[in-house]
Amino acid sequence: MWRQWGFIRQTKLVFVRFCRLKGAPDEIAKGMALGIFIGMTPTFGFQMAIAIFFAFLLRENRLAAAVGVWITNPFTAPFIYALEYESGRVLLGMPRLNLPEELTFTAFKTLGWEVVTPLCLGSLVYGVICAVLAYALTLRMIPVVKTWRIPRWPRPKRRREE
Repeated sequence: MWRQWGFIRQTKLVFVRFCRLKGAPDEIAKGMALGIFIGMTPTFGFQMAIAIFFAFLLRENRLAAAVGVWITNPFTAPFIYALEYESGRVLLGMPRLNLPEELTFTAFKTLGWEVVTPLCLGSLVYGVICAVLAYALTLRMIPVVKTWRIPRWPRPKRRREE
């Protein structure tokens, strides 16, 4: 039954790999926090490379950093970036922008810094908050998760040929 649901199986395999990461809990937690911080920045498309690069430079767990980046995936990114933009706009006291009437590249190019500045400020605020929370939660979670016994997938019974 479970083998028919590939998504659930893949999710479990990723979770098992994360549980079996080698390294000290502090290293893994720092890698996760770094990945989540970079995942909250508006560098969509380059986040994985940036996270692995900085994890390599800081000698933190690169796989945990890569996993942390996935906080912004195609489903969550629009909500996270909209929240970051609105928060940054409010902190800077900027007025809300009206979208251009025609959706062309030149129309969006004119918005420029009026969008980028609040988005960057909001991403820094949420990035720091989420990274600190991720570090604390991961640091406490890793020793507990490493003791879990994760059962194998049920195997279908083979019929004996007579």
